[in-house]
Amino acid sequence: MMNIMDASKTTSDLIAAVSSDLTPTERRIAEEVLTEPTLLAFGTVSDLAELVGTSRPTIVRFANKLGFDGFRPLQKYVRNDLSHMLARPSERIRRGNRSVPRARTALNGAIESVFSALDGASLTELATPLAKANNVWILSGETSQAGAHAFHSGLSMVRPGVRALEERTLGNDLSDAGPGDAAVVFDFFRYRRQVSNATRTLADAGVSIVAITDSPLSPLVELADVWSEIEIPAIGPFDSSVPVVAMAELLVSQVARILEDEATERIDRIESLWETTEVFL
Repeated sequence: MMNIMDASKTTSDLIAAVSSDLTPTERRIAEEVLTEPTLLAFGTVSDLAELVGTSRPTIVRFANKLGFDGFRPLQKYVRNDLSHMLARPSERIRRGNRSVPRARTALNGAIESVFSALDGASLTELATPLAKANNVWILSGETSQAGAHAFHSGLSMVRPGVRALEERTLGNDLSDAGPGDAAVVFDFFRYRRQVSNATRTLADAGVSIVAITDSPLSPLVELADVWSEIEIPAIGPFDSSVPVVAMAELLVSQVARILEDEATERIDRIESLWETTEVFL
């Protein structure tokens, strides 16, 4: 069966290669996949089966015929193909990406990918370096700024020494980072050169790297001490911020659980200062 990491053909290429062997029902599946690839990329077996008017096992057999060991490997392949095809916001507009029902399906799938990525001990593995570090540095690409901001805002409430790296002060800030520190890096396809270079500088300085990205092929993976893969669908012309914000909030929550008393005391001090300075009406 095909391995997504070694694949270079588009979804259309795969279907064309087996077109003569497809049954009438499989041809209807292929037509739907080619017309609206986002349904396969972010929907479920049941979604596709219902649309075509067939059964779940038939969808799985279609995936097998294309060379995949089941529906999920095919779905991951199509997501990768689609993310590259629709990398440019202008191309997404031309393709009418996407209707509200399909956006809902895509966002639900993306949120599910966040919880799947954090199954078992994964959340603790990601959060522990951030709880134990002397300082935590936050670095982000443009499309993941919302997640980075949510993470900075929340983490600053539960522990000290949290610093967001910005382009205008990047050189000065990087000179302060060193062993005992940790960095959280958010970046997704069309990976930013500056983010990759800054991450490498942090890693070379002995900083522990926690990477949140969207593929094992991300340049962040080779630099990370621990990393997590989540799905970032396109909503309209731009990548969605919803899954990365969800990931950021869950990480902050887990760091607070690890720090427990220290986090509670810090939050109480901040709340007291807010009252003293009459921050809120």
